[in-house]
Amino acid sequence: EKLSSLSLTDSKPGLAVMLVGERKDSQTYVRMKQKACAECGMDSFLEEYKDVEAVTEEALLTKINEWNNDPKVHGILVQLPLPQKIDEATILKAVNPSKDVDGLHPANTAALFNTATHAGTAKLNWKDFTSIPFHIPCTPQGCIELLDRIGMEIEGKNAVVIGRSNLVGLPVAMLLLHRNATVTIVHSRTKNIENVVKQADIVVAAVGRAHMVPKSWLKEGCTVIDVGINSVDAPDTKRGYRLVGDVNYAEAKEVVEYITPVPGGVGPMTIAMLLRNTWNSWRRATGDGKS
Repeated sequence: EKLSSLSLTDSKPGLAVMLVGERKDSQTYVRMKQKACAECGMDSFLEEYKDVEAVTEEALLTKINEWNNDPKVHGILVQLPLPQKIDEATILKAVNPSKDVDGLHPANTAALFNTATHAGTAKLNWKDFTSIPFHIPCTPQGCIELLDRIGMEIEGKNAVVIGRSNLVGLPVAMLLLHRNATVTIVHSRTKNIENVVKQADIVVAAVGRAHMVPKSWLKEGCTVIDVGINSVDAPDTKRGYRLVGDVNYAEAKEVVEYITPVPGGVGPMTIAMLLRNTWNSWRRATGDGKS
């Protein structure tokens, strides 16, 4: 709606995507992101490197530097994973933090993990992501957006995050903490994990194990955000497999108040938050978009 109000003379947000290799899942994700850009009136730029053997780290860095200096590009996304021959950290650090719409640059990560609790520090409004002056990872941001959209009062709630990855587990835990939830992270070394999860008002499952969380782990009336997406054999289907989450949805829906489906729950929110981050970057760069 915001983009539709712009005139033809206004600049438009631009998202540049780097795709290395020919992984089918990565190609699908990139197509979805480009389609979303087109549907909301954003420009998108795709740079593909299909020949993994021929591509060099230097070539990727050169393209990223070009995008860093291109005023038509407001967001840069490097589709992960990268081939083993490429150092992922080097590539991600090369992206200008102000254009790092995936929120994976160390500067953006450090900003997210700054609780700013000491006296005199300016407080951020964590209820309005458009006001945050740096980029937040898209999937964790989408998890919080879902909680907000159902009217969940996060403050004071017991939240359990299952998984401690840099992409989802740790950043979503920090976002919950910024919203004054009491946060516990559980992982493969947690003892009596089911007892810990059972105490949660909010459960975010992001571990990548099909149906790891049964109904018996969940407190009645809790809210579950299932980030996991796993394929399981389904010989009776055309594809021979189906996608399921980390939580046993069929069981869980009998006791929870809210639960996200897989697929179709967190995934679309991730793309929506990517577009929001690109919009925010464009707005900061252009002064609300006026050329």
